[in-house]
Amino acid sequence: MTTTGAENDRNGSQGASMERREFMAFFAALGLGGTAFPALLWRRMQQQAGPITKEMISACENIAGLEFTDAEREMMVQGLNQTLEGYKALRTIELPNSVFPAISFDPVLPGRELPRETRPFRYSRPSRVERPADLEELAFWPVTHLAELVRRRRVRSVELTEMYLDRLKRHGPTLECVVTLTEDLAMEQARRADEEIARGRYRGPLHGIPWGAKDLLAEDCCRTTWGAKPYENQVINQDATVVRKLEEAGAVLVAKLTLGALAMGDVWFGGRTRNPWNLEQGSSGSSAGSAAATVAGLVAFSIGSETLGSIVSPSTRCGATGLRPTFGRVSRHGAMALSWTMDKLGPICRSAEDCAIVFHHIHGADGLDPTARTLPFNWDPERKISELRIGILESAFNSDYETKEFDQQALEVLRRLGARFIPVELPDQYPVQALRIILNAEAAAAFDDLTRSNRDDLLVRQDPGAWPNSFRRSRFIPAVEYIQANRVRTLLMEAMERTMAGIDVLVSPTFGGNQLLITNLTGHPAVVVPNGFRENGTPVSITFIGKLFGEAEALAVAKAYQDATDFHLRRPPAFS
Repeated sequence: MTTTGAENDRNGSQGASMERREFMAFFAALGLGGTAFPALLWRRMQQQAGPITKEMISACENIAGLEFTDAEREMMVQGLNQTLEGYKALRTIELPNSVFPAISFDPVLPGRELPRETRPFRYSRPSRVERPADLEELAFWPVTHLAELVRRRRVRSVELTEMYLDRLKRHGPTLECVVTLTEDLAMEQARRADEEIARGRYRGPLHGIPWGAKDLLAEDCCRTTWGAKPYENQVINQDATVVRKLEEAGAVLVAKLTLGALAMGDVWFGGRTRNPWNLEQGSSGSSAGSAAATVAGLVAFSIGSETLGSIVSPSTRCGATGLRPTFGRVSRHGAMALSWTMDKLGPICRSAEDCAIVFHHIHGADGLDPTARTLPFNWDPERKISELRIGILESAFNSDYETKEFDQQALEVLRRLGARFIPVELPDQYPVQALRIILNAEAAAAFDDLTRSNRDDLLVRQDPGAWPNSFRRSRFIPAVEYIQANRVRTLLMEAMERTMAGIDVLVSPTFGGNQLLITNLTGHPAVVVPNGFRENGTPVSITFIGKLFGEAEALAVAKAYQDATDFHLRRPPAFS
């Protein structure tokens, strides 16, 4: 690994490398570091082989944008050396990725009342659904239709599972979207589903339905690689809560699907996951395999995760329908942690109602994720969008951008369905991009051992924007600035609360302005759906943002749009 600002020291001993890392981390945590640490200063410390000195502090001040007097530096020296010893002591404690910090994020501001009324869950049951002559035709059917066939025993879960496993074996290598086939487990679960349904014990619309898990979700029958070479053979001896809940719903796990290494992009240790509509193009990420496999008809639905676009982006690229729930709606127990205050798990499906069905089964507290809570999800598949107050991010739609024509057509469809748009704008008074240090600092902490052990060299991507370099740069985010960023985040949450106060759902270009970053920071839910195809045949999308815990309303608008269009029903030719 090439350590930022110390390239000339790469040939030194491992011990010197670790000492250098401790030195750099020490100054960083105290607000005295920067993205380009001076190699000269490191060499001076090696030469004098002594403690931190006031001269060293002085050399770091410009990097931190600070200036102290000589007397102030003198007073700092003893305390800084003691703090450095404390860092060394802390590093003797093993901190698995699953350990939460003793601080947590809550998207709910003080004084806000939360919904309490829970109504019975209803979903669409299509009539006249019959078994096709060619069973493989079912590969692209939505869960609502597959569920009817399984419930009425027109198709057995074993048949459905064998069909999807066969497609995973045939097409998975082309898309580079499969980490592990869970064939033995899947067949066991499918046989059990058929036996239960035959006895009259029907668990609901996911009973007997094959699905795929993003490979940051633990399943104790197989490895959980996080898409990264250092963890290629990792086995976590537990099931993630989402995996357990889906098993309880009777769903059949057929594959662990790819993710960009440590939840970034679409490059993993085995290659690059492909877009089913254009195999020369990556599927985007980090829920790369989840989106690609769902759209290519290799699974009936999948689970992805999002910290900053990891459901939205691959769903857009591949033409899937993705739901990013409100922060804290779905337990992350057993899922790889990247950012404790931003990570979210959600479904990637073929339709908005499929997302509603999957979400119904996975949301709620489990007593294991301290941020997860149980609140009502009152899904009504017949809800009219004319009953909802729908906001429109007017300035974003009025700007010039590549997919504007598709979005304008989508808005017209919604108007015909009865939508009366209320113009709103997102908060713009805060330096939102600067708040990315929250994610960067938490990710660097989550994989601190990877950086300090030099095993980050094993990650495939080693460019300036990849995790190894980001983790190293993040060692120089001062703790004070991280806390200040979170305080500004509170102001952003308050501003976003005011923005959403008069509406139920906000329609936005998927990548309009700072929308994606803002809503991930504030914890708001979003549904992304395909709304057209470019001339080269690749899909585009539009996004519906809900109020906090307003998944049902956002999904209702998405379903109404999909009922009036067919973009979500189209199939990539190479896989149909």
